[in-house]
Amino acid sequence: MSLPRRTAAVLAAAYLMAAARPPFDPAPWLKDLDVARQAFSEKYANFDWAISTRQIDLAGLFAEARERVVKSASDWEAAAAFDRLTHLLGDGHTEFRWASKSRSGGANLPPAASCEALGYDAHRAGHPLVTHLPGYQSIQGKTPEFPAGLITINGDKVGAVRIGLFDSSGTPDLCEMALNALKIDRSKPCDDACSDKIDAWTAGQMTADLQTTVERLKRAGAHTLLVDITGNGGGTEWAEAAARMLSGTPLVSERLGFVRGEHWTTIWKELGVALRDAAVKANIADKARLISLANLADSKVKMSAQLCSAGPFWNGKRPACEWLADGGYSTGLLGKATKSDLDGKPWAPLVFSPAKYPYTAGVWRGPLIVVVDSLTYSAAEEFASVLQDNHAALIMGAPTGGAGCGHTDGGTPTTLPNSHGIFELPDCARFRANGDNEVAGVQPTVLAGLRRFDGVDRQAHFLNLALPEAERLAQEVAH
Repeated sequence: MSLPRRTAAVLAAAYLMAAARPPFDPAPWLKDLDVARQAFSEKYANFDWAISTRQIDLAGLFAEARERVVKSASDWEAAAAFDRLTHLLGDGHTEFRWASKSRSGGANLPPAASCEALGYDAHRAGHPLVTHLPGYQSIQGKTPEFPAGLITINGDKVGAVRIGLFDSSGTPDLCEMALNALKIDRSKPCDDACSDKIDAWTAGQMTADLQTTVERLKRAGAHTLLVDITGNGGGTEWAEAAARMLSGTPLVSERLGFVRGEHWTTIWKELGVALRDAAVKANIADKARLISLANLADSKVKMSAQLCSAGPFWNGKRPACEWLADGGYSTGLLGKATKSDLDGKPWAPLVFSPAKYPYTAGVWRGPLIVVVDSLTYSAAEEFASVLQDNHAALIMGAPTGGAGCGHTDGGTPTTLPNSHGIFELPDCARFRANGDNEVAGVQPTVLAGLRRFDGVDRQAHFLNLALPEAERLAQEVAH
């Protein structure tokens, strides 16, 4: 049976087009892979963890990726080989971002002053789990970014609060409030300075709203506080401020390691200059302290210039030198500080990042439970880690995803010459009290059957089964 004339013509045209198309050339992609491999050797903060703890055969991963690229029949397949490599590595801050053409084809102008254009998206905050617990009674007020309510466990009232993200980007309502409060002209582009103003305003409002929410739960008779950070993908240094708001225990932050090289040399040099500038206007006592801190920053500059070869890592061995240099703490040069110590000092955020936010420490001082799961990442892991390491909270749920410290001051992105994809590698690492790299994830003390693909009601069921034991242990931690 012969094909209809039109169908035959279409098939013939398709055949001719396929025949005219040049065969896929993997060579440019292989060059991109070599560039990515070199980036690992120079920029990957978690190299030691990947080899010694994760026990990854990174050389083998690259060999497999090379083989897949060679066998690829299209750019899409080649890019998939790169993505597979980072997926198997299992580091939440390591990824390839593939280039795409601008829809408008115009210049890269700042977005207009609209919350959508600025990246605010309610979906980023995920869905609360605690609100689905049996017997949950909402006491929601005018703080929609923190759903809150009461449940009863072991005869005690437990206050439950959801923190969906440790920044405001998951709350467009807060952004709208900021645009109005700051009287920002919505008809004009919102540049970096404009965006920074909005971020600062919304962070301040989040801080006030979290305090209001916790105080409302206390007035309602909550004896234990349950904080839901399941599905929380991270955020900013606000996580450290939030942790201090919810702890009656003075917290010491995790130690920080940084990748030696130009990126961190610039960071430490700029910090040293800023501290000395602050010393000029400071009183005598603060002047001496600031000069001492500036000298400490200068010592980090020297550390950043002392490069360590990654060569042994590729053979599954550790180099004789320290891969990461000592960066102080995740909060800066200071790992702890009291309100009286830094209050009213304009230079405080330079050395202790929580000082950026108008928080009050110890708003909650009772037993604390933090619920995590496999979709808890980055700054949310930082929040859980600092509370767990200081014995300030009981962590329950499922092991976290494992992202740890990420990209400082824009990070150290590598542009691949052929595909123009952007290769992101973490430039820092946070270290737990026991020396573990936070990228390994946070292990709960009380496990609950929280599987990422289960529905929220099923997850709430298993969480509810584990809560009595968690609440009992949280009482012991608090005492």
